[in-house]
Amino acid sequence: MKASVFVVHGQQDLNVRAKHFGQWWDALAEHGVERRIWLSQTGHVDPFDFRRADWVRTLHRWFDHYLLGYDNGVDREPMADIERAPDQWSTDRVWPPRATATTTLRPGTGAAPGVGTLGLAPARPGATETFTDDPELDELDWAAHADASTPAKAGFLSRPLTRDLRLSGSSTVTVTATPTTTSAHLTAVLVDLGPDTIRDYGAAGEGITTLVERTCWGASTTGDSACFKETRAKTADVGFTVFSRGWADLGNWADAHQGRPLTPGKAHTITLDLAATDHVVPAGHRLALIIGGTDQYLIDPPATRPTLTLDLTRTSARLPLVGGAPAFLRATSGTVHRAAPRTVPPAGVTAPRPAQPIPGGSTR
Repeated sequence: MKASVFVVHGQQDLNVRAKHFGQWWDALAEHGVERRIWLSQTGHVDPFDFRRADWVRTLHRWFDHYLLGYDNGVDREPMADIERAPDQWSTDRVWPPRATATTTLRPGTGAAPGVGTLGLAPARPGATETFTDDPELDELDWAAHADASTPAKAGFLSRPLTRDLRLSGSSTVTVTATPTTTSAHLTAVLVDLGPDTIRDYGAAGEGITTLVERTCWGASTTGDSACFKETRAKTADVGFTVFSRGWADLGNWADAHQGRPLTPGKAHTITLDLAATDHVVPAGHRLALIIGGTDQYLIDPPATRPTLTLDLTRTSARLPLVGGAPAFLRATSGTVHRAAPRTVPPAGVTAPRPAQPIPGGSTR
């Protein structure tokens, strides 16, 4: 890349996945490409529909500077704009922030099967968790019961946070799993367990509502109107938020480009790349890592229905925490100054619409 790059992406885009922009952004940074980024709470939505006036103004200034050479200061403005709540934005001079450090969090067993801990300390030797793939369930089903024993997932929860904890960038989850069958798919999701009001990214409009009123932007012609319908945020009150996700075929454990049948009863290790994100888990909430099998509508099920046993001593998550391990330690120690909310069903968030498989077995 020789030109400057302006990335705009919905963090809940389940069509062009957030993993895609994250990989590209990291490569741009490695090569010193001049860049800027806006991250919204929407799904697959054009910025003209979720931040219209700011988008038009910024885009004109961007091209005035980079194409016409005007010194209008756009190249000296903050690198990142992040939508924190519907229509509420924050800025960062550099993204991810310089204080961000990749931090390894580790799952551990808890008091009930399938409901474990998430922290800095490694699991005790021999610790395992087991689940059975259920293709009829998805990430919302898992997250709604993150703190309950259910057969189709393994959930690992932090303590209730005493301070806000921010994740900014791309994560990976390394899983060591022993399957009972010759094929298995894996999903890992990061969940903010606690109530919030978010854009309803799973509904029609993917976080926006189109209104009747129109406004005009530039001059119209006989064949092309410059007048467009206005929009507003479509929101939902939720009990949790899935804010990053990733998938893998365990058959690719040895080669990312060539799958192979699994050996039942043998442990296999694979790393899942999760979507890039910028999310603040507020004080009083909990951070959860959930590992499951088929994420209904988002990946296809395997040919068999495996039960998988996770080796927790060889399973971990590498997360981009602002402030690194010390920030996590501070946020998970001390006294919570407001009651930690109980996980409740999403109450308004629509399940993702079925993805259409493309040749090769992937999904849109």
